[in-house]
Amino acid sequence: MRLILLGPPGAGKGTQAQRLVAKHGLVQLSTGDMLRAAVKAGTPIGLRAGEIMARGELVPDDVVVAIVADRIAQPDAHNGFILDGFPRTVPQAHALDRMLKEKGLDLDAVIELKVDESILLERIEKRIAEMKARGETVRDDDNADALHRRLLAYRGLTAPLTAYYQLQSTLRSVDGMASIAEVASAIDRMLTAGNRKPAARKLAKVAARANVVPAVTTTAKAKPAPAKTGKTKPTARAGKTPKNKAKSAVRTTARTKAPARKNRRQQRLTKRR
Repeated sequence: MRLILLGPPGAGKGTQAQRLVAKHGLVQLSTGDMLRAAVKAGTPIGLRAGEIMARGELVPDDVVVAIVADRIAQPDAHNGFILDGFPRTVPQAHALDRMLKEKGLDLDAVIELKVDESILLERIEKRIAEMKARGETVRDDDNADALHRRLLAYRGLTAPLTAYYQLQSTLRSVDGMASIAEVASAIDRMLTAGNRKPAARKLAKVAARANVVPAVTTTAKAKPAPAKTGKTKPTARAGKTPKNKAKSAVRTTARTKAPARKNRRQQRLTKRR
């Protein structure tokens, strides 16, 4: 099972990802964790990413995709994975699609947690107050102002991914404002429904990859072919006499008139004598 979780900061993606990892034996792949692991391992792509990060620059999409490709090729990811924090933009989604296609893989679903941003701000303020009341340390970026900036960045860069994956028919939306248990149940129902794809759709997908037209399973009743008949002579139009019949009538009339003319000639000759 290969999944992407979408949603603004504070929507609960991390909570749901951990639950899916435990339930389905998936691997949660965080872009930041993968970058740090690649740099630490000293892989060629990790060394390149390390040099870029050392200069304080953003790691290019092709480098991030290459690191993701290396990570999902490892044995623990064969059962499936959840991408966390990637893709963040539509160009990154395009690059991810190309990489997965090269590996013969598909995304099973892109799950969007839809939330009310104003309520998210209320949640973060309440959480910070509770943490302070318990004497816990609050991160510098864990405040309402930082969340507001992150929400603006999400709307500008990541939100367009919902339209992108909707066009691919892989997007599934869940009410992220529900309780954690209700959101989890909704995701489970979606994944279960997604695994019940009709055999015809699976066949069509395989055939599309091979550029083959699948056989049609249902055929319309064949119409009987019209019986072959010999050529028929055109019939005469009403009110008109066929040419052959007209000629025959002329010949008949000529035969009947010939003896009459002969008799009249003999009568004239007799009178002269």
